[in-house]
Amino acid sequence: MPNAPAPLFIRPLLDTEDKWSGYAVEFEPGAPAPESIAHLCGSPWLREFDVRKPWFLPVQPACELSGMPERAVLVFAAAPDAAEDPALAQCEARLRQASRRLALCAAPQAKLPASGTWNYLLISSAHARTLPPYTLLGLSARTTIVATQVFSHQDRQWCQKNNCALSTDEYLLTFSADNRRPDTTRLKLLELLSLVAKDADTRALEDVFRQEPKLSYSLLRLVNSAAMAPRTPITSFSQAINLLGRRQLQRWLQLLVYADPNHEQQGNPLLLKAASRGRLLELLAPGLGSLAGELSGDAAFMTGSFSLLDVLLNMPMPEILQQLPLHDDVREALAARSGPLGKLLNAIDLAEAGTPKSAAQKLAELGIGGDAYIDAQLQALGWAAKIHPAAG
Repeated sequence: MPNAPAPLFIRPLLDTEDKWSGYAVEFEPGAPAPESIAHLCGSPWLREFDVRKPWFLPVQPACELSGMPERAVLVFAAAPDAAEDPALAQCEARLRQASRRLALCAAPQAKLPASGTWNYLLISSAHARTLPPYTLLGLSARTTIVATQVFSHQDRQWCQKNNCALSTDEYLLTFSADNRRPDTTRLKLLELLSLVAKDADTRALEDVFRQEPKLSYSLLRLVNSAAMAPRTPITSFSQAINLLGRRQLQRWLQLLVYADPNHEQQGNPLLLKAASRGRLLELLAPGLGSLAGELSGDAAFMTGSFSLLDVLLNMPMPEILQQLPLHDDVREALAARSGPLGKLLNAIDLAEAGTPKSAAQKLAELGIGGDAYIDAQLQALGWAAKIHPAAG
């Protein structure tokens, strides 16, 4: 009987325009995961993604080409375990003979490869910033540079200016030093969020939209995106209410706070992260079993989608929660990562912060299996990836 899949952690990669343009897969260090990779590659949910965007998969010593999608990029470590050298060398030779796309994960103690030796080079932002000037420029001539461990907004800006075509997004979980004051424009949206949380009547919501026309514009762009895929374009707020129904409308309003009406043509990674978090918690909440109690999918979605409000608004979460009438389970999850939803949210925090071992331990404590987590991530990320501005 094959081993049960261990959890894999899928992380979107941002291009220079802040759009999701690839995905990196990680698993717990020291825990080879051939069953998990096979589960991922065989999942029907994977086919929902744009086939042009690469998926970076850690290479396994006994790599199998069968069943591996063309979009897969096999990632080799610069300094692999010496005991695995022969197997990995043979695997690399087979992959090169098959003209598969390969990536090398750079290490500070290892020499950088020549440009063109590998299709992609994965390099941490800290390592990249120690290199001599123009090193990345030369490498990027024939190798695509992917920056990893991008922990600050300054790191992100440096990577964009130094020929890194893709990067991880850890920095999205941190406050920006460039905007230490609360975002006053978005603070106005707390009124709207409060009304939504109170299940206010439609007239009260309409009054807010009449005062802020840009909110209506942003909402219409969201609900007309591919994630919603309405049969006919939604052209007014009242039409959105009638066609979507109150429950779906509330979900879009919860995400609206992340939309920027002044830069609607640019990528909005925080919006996509909030959307994917909301959908992921909604999908996983039933798997909590008795821990979930009477928690609804709506409460789980709200917890995930609101979990980044502190970063967005540059405000402490407790201060934000004072202005929002939320269910106690949602409030505890957001304020202290306590309760079943809070513990699940904490596992997601750990995964997105680049600590897969701790995240895997939290999921095991909650009784969430690797296959369930892989499937839920694929569904959540696939849904969020379809949220984009409609053609203006």
